[in-house]
Amino acid sequence: MPLHQNSGRWRLGLALALITVSFWGVLPIALTVALQAIDPYTVTWFRFLISFLLLAAFLGLRGQLPTWKILKAARLELLAIATVFLAANYLLFVLGLINTSPANSQVIIQLSPVFLTVGGLMIFKERYARSQWLGLGLLMAGMSLFFNDQLRELAIASPNYLLGSGILVLAAAAWAVYALAQKQLLQQLPSATIMLVIYGGSALLFTPFSSPEQLLDLTPFQWGMLLFAALNTLLAYGAFAEALNHWEASRVGAVISLTPIVTLGAVAIAAQLLPSSIAAEQITRLGFAGAVLVVAGSFYDRVWGSDSLYPNRSSGRWIDRCARIAKCYTPIGKLEFWYCSLLFVG
Repeated sequence: MPLHQNSGRWRLGLALALITVSFWGVLPIALTVALQAIDPYTVTWFRFLISFLLLAAFLGLRGQLPTWKILKAARLELLAIATVFLAANYLLFVLGLINTSPANSQVIIQLSPVFLTVGGLMIFKERYARSQWLGLGLLMAGMSLFFNDQLRELAIASPNYLLGSGILVLAAAAWAVYALAQKQLLQQLPSATIMLVIYGGSALLFTPFSSPEQLLDLTPFQWGMLLFAALNTLLAYGAFAEALNHWEASRVGAVISLTPIVTLGAVAIAAQLLPSSIAAEQITRLGFAGAVLVVAGSFYDRVWGSDSLYPNRSSGRWIDRCARIAKCYTPIGKLEFWYCSLLFVG
């Protein structure tokens, strides 16, 4: 099969990667504003419901809605696991955000690739290169510096800081379990079908705990933030997909690793513009250095440390895998959600 060749329009690829980072970087801010008016269960239910409806409409227009016959071909227990753990990831992230801060949530959630790597090593017997251990070491050292700084700065002001941080660690672990289940499901179903089932199933899971009447009390600004949070995944991954069409995958992944830094900057700006809605982050130079180390570790692993875990990359076949992604659809752009997530966080 011929290898995928990007268009060479690197400026467009860079712009799309930066759009992706911007969406992901400001997501905690949007959630923080929405959570001031409605509870975490309703926020999470709404995000899944909107994603399900938009994806169902997209697939319906293309005549690609799955039938029961197609779904029966998959291992339903894996679908259930993927649904429950992605639902848990969304909810736990929001609960952790409530008890900590936007920047804290984005830094700690970077543990997701660590848990994913452990799962890959244990379940799929994948190998980890020496160079990847360096990236992991940088990430963990940065996490330690950042956490210790935040513990000193926030533990007194926010008694629930430790609880929130622990919840975010669980959110990262839940995402890793979902991703490992998703990897197996892709052998049986298209990614869009999997995500449709997961979005719909997760919306159903949260329906008994949600309070839709709270939506009636939202201000226009809060509505805007809630809708942005609901659309964030679809829009961000759409830009992500198109970035891969125009720029090298490793460089797109390197840009994506800057998300925590974008969150720090976005919070600083939002705290000046909307002091009543967004509190300024309490981060010292030591904590900021820790956040930079987290980004550096993630950046190093994604650019230089991948050949052993995915040995086919060294021969160029990993680019061919990205080419196959173009045959799988998300609502915006052409991208196989799991595989590129694995390429860039694994």
